[in-house]
Amino acid sequence: MLAALGRPDRAARRHPVAPYAETAALRAELQAANAALREGQAGAEARRDAANAALVAAGRAGLRAVLARVLDTDAPLRERLVWFWADHFTVAAAGPTGRAAVPAFVDEAIRPHVTGRFADMLRAVIRHPVMLVYLDQHLSYGPGSAAAARGGRGLNENLARELLELHTLGVGGGYAQADVRAAAELLTGLMIDRDRAFVFRPAAAEPGAETVLGRRYGGDGPARIEDIDAFLGDLAAHPATARHLARKLAVHFVADDPPAALVEDLAAVYAAQGGDLMAVTGALVTHPLALAPTLAKVKPPLEFVASALVAGGVTAAEVAALEPGEVRRLLDVPLTHMGQPFQRPRGPDGWPEAPGDWITPQGLAARIGWATALAGRLVDRLGDPRGFLDAMLPGLAGPDLRFAVGAAETRREAVALVLASAEFNRR
Repeated sequence: MLAALGRPDRAARRHPVAPYAETAALRAELQAANAALREGQAGAEARRDAANAALVAAGRAGLRAVLARVLDTDAPLRERLVWFWADHFTVAAAGPTGRAAVPAFVDEAIRPHVTGRFADMLRAVIRHPVMLVYLDQHLSYGPGSAAAARGGRGLNENLARELLELHTLGVGGGYAQADVRAAAELLTGLMIDRDRAFVFRPAAAEPGAETVLGRRYGGDGPARIEDIDAFLGDLAAHPATARHLARKLAVHFVADDPPAALVEDLAAVYAAQGGDLMAVTGALVTHPLALAPTLAKVKPPLEFVASALVAGGVTAAEVAALEPGEVRRLLDVPLTHMGQPFQRPRGPDGWPEAPGDWITPQGLAARIGWATALAGRLVDRLGDPRGFLDAMLPGLAGPDLRFAVGAAETRREAVALVLASAEFNRR
């Protein structure tokens, strides 16, 4: 797994998503078309519909690409890590424009850094327009800035609070409200321009120095983005960040209540290696406490769908060939019914980890229904369902599942039983 992770990222090249600049241009075109429609210009309605359809298609192409990469990768661990870090730095898609832009955010700010240094990922995330807009940083002005003096503009603490609470130090990480306020003032100036690209505006930044967690950033001169970068680097190197990230990794990949020794060892590697995520990942996947096949975790819906497609022998080409309407009907809507609408988490803390959040009556019914439908499409290519069971759950299938699969009236029902089983829905 680690050797494959160290090789070039071929899956992303084979199955690209629309770059952020392209989705921003589509958004601008939609706005222009709506303005033309309000003015009664000829052809404006068709222009608006075309721009909206292009944004919807780009969003659905993002889901298609996410699953095609899983099916076509030579480094499955990379896809798992991308999903983990994308959830850690959650942004939620709002409307067609948001759904089109979020895949680009993941590809541009997160994916290139999953085997690099956490500090580099953190800086890329905090500078990306999608994160700035999601947490309203583009609306945050230093109270003493020249821009705020012109009226109607104030400080917004959303990004600063989530940066400390969710992205780095974690709850109980040693910061106070005064640190949140100072961090928010320090982050002012991180904005987007008229083309919705990232820009640093010193005129919108709070002048003077800020002290966060006992360290002073900036000075008497104009605000500088270098001071923000230094702050982010210090956050990435903080011992509380090491512990917070180590625990999150252990909870996600191992158990909801992971062994304390595992968390301590991962945090120690993070600190010793300067936040090198490849080193931390290596420590995780080779740690004795992480290797037991206990089926302690429940697969979230997207992971369940991906693993079922892999199990069923679906190819990346088949997924890539799906039309937007098919993506919606076969993947997008079922994920919503299972409780995980694609790229639309409930808040900046991302998707839950606890089994009870996923295995609900409605969510489980949706999983069973989707598994049955998939089994009907794939049964002819899978052969004997008992062999399929052994291949998918080697040494993990219980006697009840083995009996049910052997006693099923049809091969379709037998395959559906495997995909809908408790064993297959856990990891």
